[in-house]
Amino acid sequence: MAAARQEARGEPATADREIVVSRVIDAPRELVFEAFTEVRHLSRWWGPEGFTTTTRSFEFREGGEWVFVLHGPDGTDYSEWIRWLRIVPPERIELLHGESRDDPNAFESVLTFAPDGTATRIVMRTVFPTKELRDEAVEKYHAIEGGRQTLGSLADYVTDLARKGAEG
Repeated sequence: MAAARQEARGEPATADREIVVSRVIDAPRELVFEAFTEVRHLSRWWGPEGFTTTTRSFEFREGGEWVFVLHGPDGTDYSEWIRWLRIVPPERIELLHGESRDDPNAFESVLTFAPDGTATRIVMRTVFPTKELRDEAVEKYHAIEGGRQTLGSLADYVTDLARKGAEG
C-alpha cells in the first residue's frame, strides 16, 4: 500500500530504501566508465577519503566478481565483495555489493554515465533490501557522505588522467 502511494506521488516504490548520489565529472564518459572497468584504476580511487583498497580478485564481466579489502584511516579493514550483474559500456553498470558472496544484506547499485557537454554525469542509485538497512548505512556508516567522497575521488582521478592525456 505504501509503495502504491509513493508511486502515485511520482516516487519509486524503493524511495525509502535507496540512496542516490550524483556528480558531474569534467572528463569524457568513456574515460569515467573505464575507471570502473579496470582494477589498475579502481584501486587508485575507490572508497571514501582516507581509505585505500587492496584487491584480492577481479573479473569485470557480467557475473564476474571483485573481492577486495577497504582499509580505513583508523586501521580497520572491511572485507568487500561485488558481483557485476549487468554491464552496458559506456553507459550503465549494475552490481550487487556486500561483505561476502553470501551476505544476506547485500545491496544493489546502478551506475549510469551520461554525457553532459564534454563532461560526464554519473548517478549512483543504491537500493537496500530494507529501509532499516538503508537507515543503518546512512547513520552508522555515513553512506551518503561516503558516496559523495567516493565520486569525488573518482572525479579527481579521471580529471587528472584526462589532463595528462591532453598534455601528452
